[in-house]
Amino acid sequence: MSDFKSTSPVFAIVVGEHSGDTLGEGLIKSLKAKYPNAKFVGIGGPKMQALGFESLFAMEELAVMGIVEVLGRIRRLLYVRKYLTDYFTENKPDVFIGIDAPDFNLTLEERLKAKGIKTVHYVSPSVWAWREKRVFKVERATNLVLALLPFEKAFYDKYDVPCKFVGHSLADDIPMHSDKQQARNALGLNPSGKVLALMPGSRGGELSRLVSVFLETAKQLQADDPELTFVVPMISDKRAEQFNTLYQEAGVDVPVQVFVGKTQQVMAASDCLLTASGTVTLEAALIKRPMVITYKFNWLTYQMGKALVKLKYFSLPNLLADKELVPELLQHDVTAESLVPLLKERLYQDQSALNDAFTNIHHMLKQDASEQAAIAVSELIERE
Repeated sequence: MSDFKSTSPVFAIVVGEHSGDTLGEGLIKSLKAKYPNAKFVGIGGPKMQALGFESLFAMEELAVMGIVEVLGRIRRLLYVRKYLTDYFTENKPDVFIGIDAPDFNLTLEERLKAKGIKTVHYVSPSVWAWREKRVFKVERATNLVLALLPFEKAFYDKYDVPCKFVGHSLADDIPMHSDKQQARNALGLNPSGKVLALMPGSRGGELSRLVSVFLETAKQLQADDPELTFVVPMISDKRAEQFNTLYQEAGVDVPVQVFVGKTQQVMAASDCLLTASGTVTLEAALIKRPMVITYKFNWLTYQMGKALVKLKYFSLPNLLADKELVPELLQHDVTAESLVPLLKERLYQDQSALNDAFTNIHHMLKQDASEQAAIAVSELIERE
């Protein structure tokens, strides 16, 4: 093996949203421990940039979800991808690591791999859920897939695509027990009484489709329990401002407390969560809080997608358990009338069996993911 510690390897990384920024942050820290003089460049968020990462574009350029939404940004996305292709062709990194954002990153990885650059895709696309033949594109595009979930490696093994299960950094970072009272004290919340977190998502489109029904649900719940407290964690000031605008427009007379940048703390302080689907549902499972999971797509995206997706479940807790641990409501089923009884059950009934199931998931995913990913990347770049 060559000794990269005596040189300055260049790691190209591209992420497209906040969860990718967190994964990138952990990976950079572990790679820096192995290669103190390494350079990191590409597209990253604030956590990565705080570690000296050079971001050529704002991460938000890639934060687009849904077929219709992507079409509206296609020219800009194509420009960014071409720029990165040219940039990394001219300034060859030792390895390119695409973190999630598969529709953007896999094509970029394929182009760079064809030019002799080693490529890694960190976070498997959901090839096991829909468009299974994309596995062949993954094979063409990457030298290695780093999978967060154990069933993903089993899928790639069927196709002889190099894949390593590294676990999930959230399972490493979140303690096995999240203290509810400690979180409430830190946030200035009432130490007694029930607290429900309203979590309509981290993307603008998600908020626009879910906030009104979440608020109507809160109103109906408060009618039965006037002491019930509602908290709303937002990923950024921009999203908090959007939520407040939607709150005013909804005209629902229910008090809510908005917190910015404290999502895990808000979840820990809560008794139950009403949440959009996404990585946050895994965070909730690791924090060991019951939840009701929802999602609403753009109408056309939903019509196009429902014929392609072949899954019993769409949320990570249920996929990992391979059974329904938590309720999932999609599209037209996302109504206050459906949500209220499900939330009442989880707010006021014993949830110890669910807590045990979440603990099992936590142990499954707690693998020191950032270190495992860094080891896999270093083995790849040191391989002749």
